[in-house]
This record gives sequence, structure tokens and C-alpha cells, in this order.
Amino acid sequence: MEIRYFESIDSTQKRVLDDIRQQKITPPICYYTNKQTDGIGSRNNRWIGLEGNMFFSFALYQKSLPQDLPLESVSLYFSFLFKEILCKYDARIWLKWPNDFYIGKKKCGGCVTNKVGDIFVSGIGINTKQAPPMFEKVSLQIEEKKVLEEYFSLIKRQISWKEIFRKFALEFYKSKEFITHYKGQEIDLKNARLADDGALVINGERIYSLR
Repeated sequence: MEIRYFESIDSTQKRVLDDIRQQKITPPICYYTNKQTDGIGSRNNRWIGLEGNMFFSFALYQKSLPQDLPLESVSLYFSFLFKEILCKYDARIWLKWPNDFYIGKKKCGGCVTNKVGDIFVSGIGINTKQAPPMFEKVSLQIEEKKVLEEYFSLIKRQISWKEIFRKFALEFYKSKEFITHYKGQEIDLKNARLADDGALVINGERIYSLR
């Protein structure tokens, strides 16, 4: 994985997507920064990224992912793997379905994933130095380059979806205290059931992580 650092950037996600579409770069590649001026959050909302925190986006070919990974749950897969790395630094971190990092009941980061042809581009932001009001940050100092290298090494192992899903399912109960957004509506997760492919089943309807 080639890793490129930027002193400042509008959005690592936008830049990687643009450069992929313009054929300026090819996977595997990662852009990261500590100063992002126009980040993208869930549902295309603007991510409030305070200077000094960790922001990165990476591109991978679909063929480099586990064969049993449901494509609708790629974002959940990438998020859970990163959560595993973060927990080595702060064991309080858990993953709220489908791609939000939490400490207790406060969000400390998130993940968004897009697809361009046979390429997945995933962006992650995590509060490592400071957090906006009502948000949280990880408690330990993180050597970012080391974290990225550990993360991409973990992805390269192509751990099966079955194994990742089994681990995520054990902590899914924590998500039931929250809501998620689907088709412009807030969905209470209290009565949600987690399907084997990572979808939520609520009132008989399957809801996938399409972000």
C-alpha cells in the first residue's frame, strides 16, 4: 500500500475518488492528513474534522477482498478491521452499525465507502487529538503511520467475512440503544436483527449499509 501524506487537503475521500476517476492513481493507495477542510461524513453530510485529528482514504481493487464478503457490507468490514486496530490503543472503542466508531455513547469517528468500477474507496476519520462538543476522542496518543501500516497489513490478510461478522455480532447489542438513518428517516435499532450478510432486519425489511 502506497501511503501519501498531505499537510492540508479539502477531503481525502474526494481527492482519492477524483484521482481514481481521472486515472492519476491506481490501487492500492492511501491519502492521509491531519487537516481536512471539507470532509465527507455519513449520508454525504459534512464531517466536522478538527485540525490535528486523523483522516485518511484508501483505494483497493474488489479482487483483493475476501470472496465471501457481501459487497453491501464492505464499509462495515473495513470499519470493524480498523476498530480492531484502534482497540490496541483504546479498548473502550466499539463499532455502531454500520460504520461509526464510539466510546461509550459518544461518536469518535466514522467511515464512508464509495465504489468506482471495480475499485472501493473508503475514508475514515477518527478524533485522536480533540473532539467537537458531544463527541469523544481516543485517550492515547497514536502513531498514525504505524496505525495505517498495521491496518493495511490486516486488510491484506483477507480475513473472511464469516470471522469478522462473528466478532461484530457479539457487540451488536450495543447498537440497539441507538438509531440509524434510512431513506431519510430515523430507524430505531431496538428491535433490529442482524442478518448473516450484515444487513439489518426490521419489521421484515432488510436494510443495508449503503454508505
